[in-house]
Amino acid sequence: MPDATQPRSRHIVSQSLQLHYLEWGDPDAPVLILQHGGFDHARSMDWIAREFSTHWRVICPDLRGHGDSDWSPDSDYTLASLLLDFANLVEALGQETVTICAHSLGAIVTTRYAGLYPEKVARYINIEGLTLAPGRNSLSRIHPYAARVRGWIDRHQQAPQRAPRRYPGEEAAFSRMRDKNPYLTDDQVRHLTHHALRRNEDGTFSWKFDPRLNIWSLLDFPEAEVIAMWEAITCPVLFFHGSNTFMPNPGKDGRIRHFRDARLIEYAQASHWLHHDRLSTFIEDVKAFLEGE
Repeated sequence: MPDATQPRSRHIVSQSLQLHYLEWGDPDAPVLILQHGGFDHARSMDWIAREFSTHWRVICPDLRGHGDSDWSPDSDYTLASLLLDFANLVEALGQETVTICAHSLGAIVTTRYAGLYPEKVARYINIEGLTLAPGRNSLSRIHPYAARVRGWIDRHQQAPQRAPRRYPGEEAAFSRMRDKNPYLTDDQVRHLTHHALRRNEDGTFSWKFDPRLNIWSLLDFPEAEVIAMWEAITCPVLFFHGSNTFMPNPGKDGRIRHFRDARLIEYAQASHWLHHDRLSTFIEDVKAFLEGE
């Protein structure tokens, strides 16, 4: 049996891109997919993956443009393409059903997958990953569509002149990671930073993610259709939310009511990355949920 404490590197091809994922645990065990969020990477799930790899075949994918997956040559980071990538991954795994735990952008994508393919998802865990609450989600109410299109074009035209930021060493990048989340321990910051960087030819370091991910797609599914996907989910859903986050709480703004069987746990003194901030408690709560408690 493979060593459950160490990941195995794997790849699939989706839409001509080579996408990387890590596999932990017994290949014959039930599948638990841990999907990272935006500007993150598969190794950010290591602590959770190691904990569950004794009983699960844990899969940690790198989204396109992230980690060790290919960058899209035409900057195609639409939610539709990310959704197709995830569907191709599940198909490649060859399992009738999977359990999903996903964060942020990864959760936005996989929640929709759970609504499109409810028969394939046994249980679903969402860590701060829904589209914005009603009233905040319609940028057209703030900026005319033509102005948004012009801005999108401008950002793409400027992108080739903006080289990825370079750091003289990992310590400089470490400081940047620390600034993003003060709740992390030093060991967490070093682990996350080390696996988020690639070495350049001149010896400097840059983040692995495609900087063009900062240019958010103009197009998304209509809001009514997204809600319909949520309402089509049949499995139990557990939401997690941090008290000190920029994301709106779906339990307070009513979005949780679009899910047939859902509950929410909120953590005090936790940020958007609450699965890092409250790791031990998070793992215990996930275990209880997966065991049907």
